Amino acid sequence: MVDKTSGRILCTKGCEGKRNDFRLLKDSRVCFRKGTCILLDSGYQGVQAIYSNALTPKKKPKGGTLTKQEKRYNRMLSAVRVFVENVIGWLKRFHIITDRYRNRRKRFGLRFNLIAGIYNYELQ
Repeated sequence: MVDKTSGRILCTKGCEGKRNDFRLLKDSRVCFRKGTCILLDSGYQGVQAIYSNALTPKKKPKGGTLTKQEKRYNRMLSAVRVFVENVIGWLKRFHIITDRYRNRRKRFGLRFNLIAGIYNYELQ
C-alpha cells in the first residue's frame, strides 16, 4: 500500500505460494478511512462489495467492447496508478518479489519491510 501524497510505502503483506491479490487483501484485514479513495488494479474485481470507496478499471465484457466513457475512465485511473506501479518496479530491483525466495520463510516479511524502509528513506 502506497500513499499518493507522500509517496511512502505504508504497509506490506506477503504470503506463501500463489494467492490472488483480492484474497490477500481480504486476509490482511486492512481498514481504510471513510474519506479515503482506494485505487486498485483489475486483480481486485468485486472489491466494491467490501469497500464502497474503491475504484477498479472496467473490464471488457465477453464478446463486447468498452464504451468511450469507460475507456476514458480506465485511462484516467491508470494515469493516477502509474505512481504505485513505479514504486513496485523500484521494489523489484531487489529481486525479493520477482524471483523465488529461497531463504527462511520467517524472515521474508522482515527483509521485505527493510527494503520498503530503504525506499522510504531514499524519499527524504
